[in-house]
Amino acid sequence: MTLLERVLFGNSTLDWLIVLGIAIGLAAGLLFARRFLIARLRKLARATPTPLDDLLLDVLIGTRRLFLILLALYAGIQYLELPARAGRVVDASAVVVLLLQVALWANRGIVAWLKYYLQAKRETDAAGATTVAVLGFIARLVVWALIALLILDNLGFNITTLVASLGIGGIAVALAVQNVLGDIFASLSIALDKPFVIGDFIVVEDVMGTIEYIGLKTTRLRSLSGEQIIFANSDLLKSRIRNYKRMAERRVLFAFGVTYQTPADRLERIAQMVQEIISAQPNVRFDRAHFKGFGDSSLDFEVVYYVLDRDYNVYMNAQQAINLELVRRFEAERIEFAYPTRTLYMVNAPTPG
Repeated sequence: MTLLERVLFGNSTLDWLIVLGIAIGLAAGLLFARRFLIARLRKLARATPTPLDDLLLDVLIGTRRLFLILLALYAGIQYLELPARAGRVVDASAVVVLLLQVALWANRGIVAWLKYYLQAKRETDAAGATTVAVLGFIARLVVWALIALLILDNLGFNITTLVASLGIGGIAVALAVQNVLGDIFASLSIALDKPFVIGDFIVVEDVMGTIEYIGLKTTRLRSLSGEQIIFANSDLLKSRIRNYKRMAERRVLFAFGVTYQTPADRLERIAQMVQEIISAQPNVRFDRAHFKGFGDSSLDFEVVYYVLDRDYNVYMNAQQAINLELVRRFEAERIEFAYPTRTLYMVNAPTPG
């Protein structure tokens, strides 16, 4: 018996060499095709603005070389006559490898789509970008969970019993990590309800800052003084949140007082004077100005106007211009601002006779 006629696992050495040749040739062809398609798609992606070819390129790059080699080897093994048990092991192994590669394709496709969507929408649709980021993580989690169940089913496990046992164990785990799960569900609520999105300026109790990051467990703010403030998502949703970025216009109420020595005719002109000053400012709408009442040491006025821009600097610039013009007009009209004073009246007592 020659070397080529020797039998190994029911097949001759020649059969095994033929399988090896088929596997090497097919693997070389698949690896070349992968390299060729990646190069063509990369060139096409640079030439076109559409994200579809970029997405296909990312998915194709996720094709593992080991997967192609194992696929070629499996195709070559089909030439052999294997025992039933060995054949089942080979088939099951091939399905597991294929499922893992499908999971990698799906995961890479979701990540690539999220990247392109977030780049395109972060400025124009921050709320949508926040929602998609959270839902993308959930989609990847579902993909890997389904692939894991399919692999276990292919390996002969009873996944119905496994899922039931996981349900019981899941209850115990949920009780142990209920705070973490609370933050995760809170992040999903933030993504769907959108009380705030990345880039919004919010105030939570005595903390204020701009939303920088919304994660599964925490949300991070950049405060006005520069430090990063981190909130647990569940704690954040329990608080009263003021979102200033969604403010269409800012209502401003301010008050001032004039001295009691101000004549009635000048006092009567003050409200009209304030209206003229405010109406002359850009991005401002006058609402009212009234002689409100009699203070301890002043005649009090109350003024309300609206700033038609949510920018805080616009509001402060308008208020500064109004204050300066009030000072100038009051100087011209000889009207004095009041400040806390006390007047002491002394009466000479009669001298005893």
